[in-house]
Amino acid sequence: MTKAPLEIRNRDARRLWLHAQGLSATPTGSLDLPGLIRGLGFVQLDSIRVVSRAHHHILWSRNQNYREPMLDKLMRKDRGIFEHFTHDASVIPMEFYPNWRRQFRRLEAKVRGWDWHRGMLDETGRNSIVDRIREEGPLSTKAFDTKVKGPREMWRRPPHKLALDYMWYAGELSTSHRDNFTKFYDLTDRVIPGHHREDEPPEQEQVDWLCRQALDRLAFGSEGDIQRFWDAADLAEVKDWAGQQTGLVPVRIEGTDGKWVSALAPADIETRLETAPAPTSRLRILNPFDPVIRDRARLQRLFGFDYRIEIFVPAAKRRWGYYVYPLLEGDRMVGRVEVKADRAAGTLSAERLWPEPGVAWTSARDARLEAELARFARLAGVDSVVRNKHLKLDLPSR
Repeated sequence: MTKAPLEIRNRDARRLWLHAQGLSATPTGSLDLPGLIRGLGFVQLDSIRVVSRAHHHILWSRNQNYREPMLDKLMRKDRGIFEHFTHDASVIPMEFYPNWRRQFRRLEAKVRGWDWHRGMLDETGRNSIVDRIREEGPLSTKAFDTKVKGPREMWRRPPHKLALDYMWYAGELSTSHRDNFTKFYDLTDRVIPGHHREDEPPEQEQVDWLCRQALDRLAFGSEGDIQRFWDAADLAEVKDWAGQQTGLVPVRIEGTDGKWVSALAPADIETRLETAPAPTSRLRILNPFDPVIRDRARLQRLFGFDYRIEIFVPAAKRRWGYYVYPLLEGDRMVGRVEVKADRAAGTLSAERLWPEPGVAWTSARDARLEAELARFARLAGVDSVVRNKHLKLDLPSR
């Protein structure tokens, strides 16, 4: 007889997910940055800096002793991470490199099929770029001056930029470092240690590794969730993998709406349910690109939190604001806040606050927000927090 799926109530699902993503513990204590990134699997990079760029904020949310220069040191000097593409540009633990080899081939093939990438330099032109990098050291796109031919549509890139990106996707070039978020490309054999470059598990072992590592960090998820975690395998490959596993546990996850959805979980899911701690009661300002926020469907299902980042929404059509931060308290999303840093003036300004429906904005909760704003200001390197006097009254019409 087939065993019935294990049912996981909504609050337990939130507890498992927050623990798996490093948001259960109070974000203090000694900082193991390589271990922190390893636990997450990867950290997405983003150029927007309203207070601190997404990658820095994500790491700081898990240990508030983190400061912005630390990630650059880990990449540039220690070579503890490499940069490549998951669902977006991300930093990944260097020891994962051997199991990323097939992703280089996948993306190289995809790039060759993109219409907008066909204006890149030919093989001779690409070889000339490689020769310059070999002789001069790491170079950014600013070191080259090829021009776009034909109509100047907004999305078009100069041939050298397309060539650099193509060789980076294919693993022929690697990110040496970034200066003020500008990427510098170098020869892969000068960035990736030799023992990682020489180690390449068989393709099916790489797929197995990707799926297992994804599910471990998800705690539970559908085949689609597993595929989207790294976006380094096709859904058909993930389904084939899941069909061959005997240790996976079928589960049903309760959503905030009372509906149940089917998922898979690791073999130790019952132990995780028994041992995963309750999240800290500290109020946390999370980044819009945080792993817990990024999958909007999962966020809605588990927390009942309807979130959309509105950076690409015209100002007149925004419901909230350009860059609004979710607020996590314990295992609940209790609201969102608009915060901006002015580093020249040395201030962090809290502009608007929207508590979630049913959340009473008490003086105790407001004090927890005040404390988190002060900590957030330290990450940005500013001295003072300025609050709009009507901050907690700025409620949206619904």
